[in-house]
Order: sequence, then structure tokens, then C-alpha cells
Amino acid sequence: MALSAKPADPGAPIPAASCSSASASVTAPGATAAGAASLAGLLLLADSRLPAGGHVHSGGVEALVDRGLLRDVDDLAAVLDARIRTAGLVAAAFAAVGALRPPDWPTWDVAIDVRTPSPALREASRAQGVALLRTAGAAWPADPALTALRAVARRPHHPLVLGAAAAAAGATPTQAAALAVHHLVGGAASAAVRLLGLNPLTAAGVQAALAPLSDRVSDQACAAATEAVAADDPDLLPSDATPLPEILAELHDASEVTLFAS
Repeated sequence: MALSAKPADPGAPIPAASCSSASASVTAPGATAAGAASLAGLLLLADSRLPAGGHVHSGGVEALVDRGLLRDVDDLAAVLDARIRTAGLVAAAFAAVGALRPPDWPTWDVAIDVRTPSPALREASRAQGVALLRTAGAAWPADPALTALRAVARRPHHPLVLGAAAAAAGATPTQAAALAVHHLVGGAASAAVRLLGLNPLTAAGVQAALAPLSDRVSDQACAAATEAVAADDPDLLPSDATPLPEILAELHDASEVTLFAS
């Protein structure tokens, strides 16, 4: 599987007409009766209080803070902007794939491995995936995609589980992509507040300022996922990345004392 070194342009036109704005109404063809068109279910998945283990992960923020690379709110804004365009785009695309419910889950799960060189980051993604799958299984026990995912992937990656859970809640693929970006931004901002003592209101302002970029990336991710699933080809999904988060994840994993698991 070839990885493209050229980052995608989040402002580029969206080729797939089926991918509407992340703010569109919640309608998911084929969603289960229990979860169809459920705004409450979508909000549940976006809630940081959901018992899925996300609160123990900083999204790489702790490693940045420990090495003096993230010191204030301006640094946080720059880090989040870069992460949305790279790791956020990739995670969002795979969440959209999960919402589209491909027939061969392991193929797409392996495609996330290929895009995640750091063993520590792969483990963090799988740990969160297992926790979320357990929670989503309790929330939507009759959903066929979640049942299939549990059966074929023992420890699936978090973006795929998030997408499948979002679809069970009645979300569109674009909304699943938006959830993935929301988790990345929200988790990192929350960790920065805890680690640096930032003003929570200021951190919230940073998140709000990044909302237009998050929406564009969510739409782009859905377009890529729609094309890739239609062609049954994970190579068509984005692979945008920078090496620093991967390196810092390994250094963080080797640290003796940390507040967050990743």
C-alpha cells in the first residue's frame, strides 16, 4: 500500500455529492430502528463522559508539553490546526468508512495499521476501539455492523468502531467523520487545560475557531471514504501525517511516569 507524501488540501472541492455538511440532519439509510435518526445517540458518542476510555489519552499533548513544545494557547491552536489536517483527516476518513459499513472489516482495520508507524499509537487506537466497542455494544446490542465488527476484529481500531457506532446511532458518514475530528480536538484541548492550567474558556475559543476547518476536513474525509468503499480499495483513503507525533508517542510510551496513556 503506497502512502502519499503530499498532504491533501482541506479547502479543495468535495467530489462526492453524497457527502453533505456535518451539520446536516441525522438520517442514516439502513440504521437500526432503535437508533435511527437519534440525535441523542449522536450526542452520547460526542460526550466526553461516555465510558469509552478517551479521558486517559491526551492525543500526544502530554509528550509535547513535557518537551516544551506546547506551552500556551497559541501553541495549542497551531498544534490542533496541524493535527486536524493530518491525523484528523485520516481518522475522520476511517470513521466515515465505519459508518458506510464495509463488508470486509479486517481489510480496513489493517489499512489503519499501515498509516500508523508508531506501535504505541496503534496500541492506543486499539485500546480505545475495544473500550468503545464494548460501550456501543451495550447501547445498540442489536446493531448488525457492531456485531460483525466484534466477530471479525478482536481489537479493532478506534475510528472504525466510532464510525460503526455513529451509524448505529443514526448518523451519516460525514457526521461520523466530524465525530472523529471532534474527539481529536476535544481530547487534546482538555489535556492541555489539565497539563498547563490553561483557561478553559480560552481553550474552548480555540476549538470554536477551528470549527470551519474541522467541517471542511470532515466533508473531505467522507468524500474519500465514499470513493474508497465503492471501489473496495483502502489505498484511496488519505494517509497525511507528520513524523513528530509518531516519534513523541514512542518517547512517551517509554517514559516512567505519565498522566495519560498516550
